[in-house]
Amino acid sequence: MTNLTSLLIAALTFCMGTSFAQTKNVLFLGNSYTGVNNLPLLTYNLALSLGDTINYDSNIPGGYTYEGHSTNTTSLSKVASGDWDFVILQEQSQKPSFPPSQVATEVYPYAQILVDSVKSANACAEPLFYMTWGRKNGDASNCGFYPPLCTYDGMQARLRESYLEMSINNDCSVSPVGAAWKYVRDNYPTIELYSADESHPSINGSYLAACVHYTSMYRESPVGASFISTVSAIDAAILQEAAELVVLDSLSTWRIGHNDVVASFTSNTVGGSTVFSETGTNGTTYSWDLDDGSTETAASFSYTYSNDGEYNVELIATNGCDSDTVSQQVTINTTRISENQLVFEIRRFQNKYTLLFGDAAERHFQLYDVKGSLIQENKKTNSEINIALPESGMYILHVAESNKSAVIKLFSY
Repeated sequence: MTNLTSLLIAALTFCMGTSFAQTKNVLFLGNSYTGVNNLPLLTYNLALSLGDTINYDSNIPGGYTYEGHSTNTTSLSKVASGDWDFVILQEQSQKPSFPPSQVATEVYPYAQILVDSVKSANACAEPLFYMTWGRKNGDASNCGFYPPLCTYDGMQARLRESYLEMSINNDCSVSPVGAAWKYVRDNYPTIELYSADESHPSINGSYLAACVHYTSMYRESPVGASFISTVSAIDAAILQEAAELVVLDSLSTWRIGHNDVVASFTSNTVGGSTVFSETGTNGTTYSWDLDDGSTETAASFSYTYSNDGEYNVELIATNGCDSDTVSQQVTINTTRISENQLVFEIRRFQNKYTLLFGDAAERHFQLYDVKGSLIQENKKTNSEINIALPESGMYILHVAESNKSAVIKLFSY
């Protein structure tokens, strides 16, 4: 696990001014796909060259399956003994590509046992399913009984389906090495990812896996990492960019961050009282600072300010493992209505929001994603407006009516 060298290097890195360095404790459970080229060490060195530290341990006997790890005393003791941030789970390379009914009985139950073991040891640990890749020319040994395995693309498609289904079933995330592998094969076919057996990774393939693991855990790009092992500089740059593209452009696909706490709230003042409602995701406890010396811990509540004015209300949402903080300026004006104050009530059900107005005036709606791109725009004259968000994430809604306007955050999960 942690060794003196890693601690010394981490300390030197910190002293040199890496203010945003992160340390992760990571356990690798797998087989030779993880062991070849020492993938845990590659991932450690890659992270270190980017200013981050990985304290790692592993159990990777050749040919091992989830079923084997689920009863292996070494694997289970390592799971139980470490304060892991991530436990990377790699199944035997062929089993998840088999027919769905076979995978459901030979893979999924043992994946669940391992996830349950990880969560039992540390509720805040994140099991990370290591999506592997199809064999270079398909799985000839099993092609006869299941045609999708006769080609790389067919085998890769089944691996992708199975690992994503495991992540959904177990409320976990995926490190999509296999998806990045396909991207490189499709776009840079001269980069050899396989060893001579057309199954195990070459150093290029293992380096790509390290880049994807790093990006999946840290949610940071590996582009520019100085550590490239024995990979050529040109190929290393391509593999780094592939990991960045496949992981960071599709975080929701891989369910990375799916369990993060996101703090958000709405406020609505009617008749002198203000109703505050938590509208974020994954929070279980809440701490409100109402900016007048008062605090609150309920998810939703009504509060009456003694004086009109501008209040910077802060909400901290937590779930015991993660937390998020959001601040929002709330205008309390009980004696008059400002000319530019647009008043409405907002209700939410899953990814659908309803805005309720007091009349049926014409209003202009613009919905933006977090990158600032306009994704919806419309004009309505109804007093009740329904808005469905397209996919999980945060959005900004701008509502304008004559010389009145409002800007609010909306969340879908």
